[in-house]
Amino acid sequence: MKRIPSHELLDTDAGTPGEVAGSLSDLRMFNRWFGGTSCTYRLVERVARETKSHFLSLLDVAAGSGYVPCTVGNRLSRKNIRLDITLLDRAASHIGNGGGSVVGDALALPFCDASFDLVCSELFVHHLSPDQLVHFAREGLRVCRKAFLINDLVRHPLHLALSYAGFPLYRSRLTRNDAPASVRQAYTQQEMLEMLREAGGSRTEIESCYLYRMGVILWKQ
Repeated sequence: MKRIPSHELLDTDAGTPGEVAGSLSDLRMFNRWFGGTSCTYRLVERVARETKSHFLSLLDVAAGSGYVPCTVGNRLSRKNIRLDITLLDRAASHIGNGGGSVVGDALALPFCDASFDLVCSELFVHHLSPDQLVHFAREGLRVCRKAFLINDLVRHPLHLALSYAGFPLYRSRLTRNDAPASVRQAYTQQEMLEMLREAGGSRTEIESCYLYRMGVILWKQ
C-alpha cells in the first residue's frame, strides 16, 4: 500500500468549534481504547526502567488536550515514577490543562538543548513529510536528555478498512475525513527506521503496539 499524503481537516481547524471539539474527543477515544495510551506507557516505562529513573520531565509535542501523557503519568505514579509534563501544540485552542502548556512549532522547538528528559509525540509524525520527520527527530534529540519517543499509526490496508468501519463511532465530520487520511499517509516500521537513521541518536528501537500502532524509542547519543 503506497503512502499518499493527505489533507487532514483538524490540522487547520477547518470546522465549527463544535466539530473541532468533537474531533479532539474522537482522538481521546482512539488513544483510550485503541492502543494510544498503552503504547506511550510502554515507551516511557521502558526508558524509566533502563535508566533507573523515578522522575522524568517530558515534553509532549502536538499534545492536543494532553490526555495521553497525563493518563500515562497517573499510571506510572503507581510504580513510583513521576512525570513532570509540558504540553506543546501549534494551536492554543487544542491544548488542555493537564500540565504546563506552550504554543509553538514542532519543527523549531522553543526550548534550549537538553531541556527535558524525554520528548514525545502521539499521532503526529504521519502528518510530516520524510524530510520534516527527520528534522523533527533531530529537534527532539536536541531538546531531550535521554530519548525521543514516537507513538504513531502503521499504514496497512486492513487498518484503512478499520478506519472506515469506525464511522458510526466518530463524533465529528472532521474525523470521518481525517481517520482514513491519517492511515493513508502513515509510515511503515521499515520506513520509520530508515528515516530515523538519518536523524542520529545512539540506537533506535521500534515495536508493534495494539491495533496498527508503532512505538519508537530513539535514544540520545
